[in-house]
Amino acid sequence: MIRDALGRDFDFPAPPRRVVSLVPSLTETLFDLGAGDAVAGITDFCIFPENLDRPRVGGTKNPNVEAIRALAPDLVYVNLEENLARHAERIEEFAPVFATEPKSVADVASLITTLGEIHRVEVGRWVDRLKPIPPAAGFTFLCPIWKKPWMWCGGDTYVSNLIESVGGQNLLGHRERYPAMDLDCALSLEPQIVFLPDEPYAFTAEDAAPFETRVIGPFPGHLITWHGTRTILGLQFLRGAVLAA
Repeated sequence: MIRDALGRDFDFPAPPRRVVSLVPSLTETLFDLGAGDAVAGITDFCIFPENLDRPRVGGTKNPNVEAIRALAPDLVYVNLEENLARHAERIEEFAPVFATEPKSVADVASLITTLGEIHRVEVGRWVDRLKPIPPAAGFTFLCPIWKKPWMWCGGDTYVSNLIESVGGQNLLGHRERYPAMDLDCALSLEPQIVFLPDEPYAFTAEDAAPFETRVIGPFPGHLITWHGTRTILGLQFLRGAVLAA
């Protein structure tokens, strides 16, 4: 039996053959792991691997449930943060729904291991690349996730854990989720580094100007907000960016 993020047990006597992925990072991961042939449907935001030719079933927050039904999936992947419970409940009327919610690099390694078990693919080389590497040096940081109002990554988020994995100390690590804090208050915390991703809010070079500290970015947000095999690229990017500073 394999357990999902909601604590539900699933039995996969054979690998699923018609999967719909409502999680862009998970779509990429399935293809990277060698399970892409089983993917029968994807979201409008599934951009990796490039030039995917699978049917699109809408966005992560507004999927077309009837389009998913028409694909006759034998498994649908969702993420507890990216997708809405009401859509998952409707999909469960005609297909199993497997929920995911990695919040750390270790969680990603576990998720990839689980996907390997479900799809009967070898994932050892991917998991090995997620093993902890001692950081070169420590630093304090903040990472905004939205601007109107300013919102920041708290300590229980995947983004925070990823940056902590390369030596960061989140100055909002004691806060949960994505606390709102005006820019002046955030600046008063005197972070050594501010990370400025370009998603989900499209921060620009102009947004970096008020920070009287080191700013990394704007950079492709998927490097730190997408989990799965892209976590490996995110760690590589962060290590290089921090060392180059």
